Amino acid sequence: MLDDSGDFLSILKERGQLPSPQVASGFDTERVGPPGAQTEGTTILALRYRDGVLVAGDRRATAGNVVVYDRAAKVLSVDDRSVLALSGSPANAYEIARLLEISFQHYRRTQLQELSLDGRLRTLSRLLKDNLPMALQGIGAVVPIYITHEVSGPQAGGHIYFYDVLGANFETVDFCTTGSGSPIIRGALYFLNRWERPFAERDESDALRLVLQMLETAAEFDTATGGFKSTAAIYPQVMRVTGDGITDIPEADLATHYSSLQVGS
Repeated sequence: MLDDSGDFLSILKERGQLPSPQVASGFDTERVGPPGAQTEGTTILALRYRDGVLVAGDRRATAGNVVVYDRAAKVLSVDDRSVLALSGSPANAYEIARLLEISFQHYRRTQLQELSLDGRLRTLSRLLKDNLPMALQGIGAVVPIYITHEVSGPQAGGHIYFYDVLGANFETVDFCTTGSGSPIIRGALYFLNRWERPFAERDESDALRLVLQMLETAAEFDTATGGFKSTAAIYPQVMRVTGDGITDIPEADLATHYSSLQVGS
């Protein structure tokens, strides 16, 4: 008899109803293996520092064990105060980001006010739930991080939410990372935040340096995560989300930090 006490995907695996993953181009590296086995070919990271939230992602897109593209954009702004960092199938991820942006714009134009934070979170949950059939086929899973900075009210300040493939969302206070490289750096992030200097006390320069170090660590041990390459001028994508809005960290600033870290080849 099957044990139905686990989560929904575990039950499907036990019943043999979850298809084996297939190789699909994009952020996912879905290798042939047991039913349900899949590895997201990317590393995305959000870290809450003193002035807001830094959001970063590597640039590599893969198909199986083949590098398809090394300049993929995985951190996208969806309105004036929120960002979606994407891990998973690129076609589905970009479509979800586009629909999310359109939903926010439609509400603002028809209701003449901004959609509430709870409303935005539920909208993304619904889009991920609608994507579940593709995720169950092993070719379309999307596991995003949603970052926002509320400017007023009881929820004012930076927020980081992560989602599972079923659309459930959870808020994390200090940091969040998903993708194939995330297990490698999650423990390091916890250690640094808990036992060294809390991220919330760090300025942007210190927080940015830490983010770059974590992405390089992930790239060292995860072939699906792309690292910094000075000769090709390939940098990760990094955005800041603060009370002043959303801005990209210029590549010149990233180059300066990497130079101080003595990283690149």
